Amino acid sequence: MSQPTIQIALIKGDGIGVDVTEASFAVLEAALKKTAGPRLSYNEIRAGAGYFSETGDDIEPRGEEAAGRADAIFLGAIGLPAVRHADGTEISPHLRLRDRFQLYAGVRPVRAYPNTPRRLSDPRAANIDLVILRESTEGLFYSASVHGRSEVIDNREVRDVLRITRHTSEKLHRFGFELARKRKQNGSRGILTCVDKANVFTSMAFFRQIYDETAADFPDIQTDYNYVDAQALDLIRRPWDFDVLVTENMFGDILSDLAGGLVGGMGMAACAEIGDETGLFQPAHGSAPDIMGQDRANPLAAILSGALMLEYLAQKTGEAALLDSAKLIDDVIYQGFAENRIRPAEFGGDMGTLAITRELLSSI
Repeated sequence: MSQPTIQIALIKGDGIGVDVTEASFAVLEAALKKTAGPRLSYNEIRAGAGYFSETGDDIEPRGEEAAGRADAIFLGAIGLPAVRHADGTEISPHLRLRDRFQLYAGVRPVRAYPNTPRRLSDPRAANIDLVILRESTEGLFYSASVHGRSEVIDNREVRDVLRITRHTSEKLHRFGFELARKRKQNGSRGILTCVDKANVFTSMAFFRQIYDETAADFPDIQTDYNYVDAQALDLIRRPWDFDVLVTENMFGDILSDLAGGLVGGMGMAACAEIGDETGLFQPAHGSAPDIMGQDRANPLAAILSGALMLEYLAQKTGEAALLDSAKLIDDVIYQGFAENRIRPAEFGGDMGTLAITRELLSSI
């Protein structure tokens, strides 16, 4: 029986989004060929600030519907600093995709690699390996400008709502406990830390209440709590002590960038945003238009996001070769750093986008 074709909605977007997307899919294709995995078929959708400047729309007609029909969505990067809406906010169709497809589980892995910049002098920083699980549809981002939900009062005051619902929080916390359990089976500590501000906000106390209720179904997973300000401090003091952190949307947005800085920078920051029906995968960095097309971008965040997409598709389709391909990509990246064969210019090395891609293709 022939393997099914996997349908990918592909949004290259702006700036280095084009560069890193092309690098990512070159590596994905090589890994799938090596493991005899299924074929990927792409439906490219135009979206982003560049498209907005040309057309006045942030995504092509029926682009959102096309994205929803795919097995997964891959996004390179969105945004150009000089292209903004009249209210000063940036072009953000990806926020609307999160909302439309309820991509509630924002998975942000944070892992230290050998021979990469270490911002912390403590030798235990070599053991950083955690995941920030960021709720991606509610919280303070519920009022993001792209949704038109803010209350603007006579150019004197703006009120943004922070929204926490039981429906989404139950799914998020369950996802977090299941992720901690999966990681425990692979040798991690099996701890889920609830990061909130329950001492001040009723919404955050509610978020913690739902966490506690969900924890009863996972007695094998250790529970822990941290206020978000203390968590920011602890990511500097002792990040090696954490396994999975579950957070509100805005808190997760901030903490994941902080944590990314501990393991080299945003060029390593992969991201998966997963809902009940589909998932969107993207590097967590920006579009960096100042270096687009110059062979200077670090493509590893996009490539690692591609590996997360293959893991997701393996679970969605039952195709074991997809999981094998994801593991192959993770392994060759780690080994490439360990043997000093991957030396991104972002870290002061001598390798740009193309050289890193060639090295990974050779390793595969």
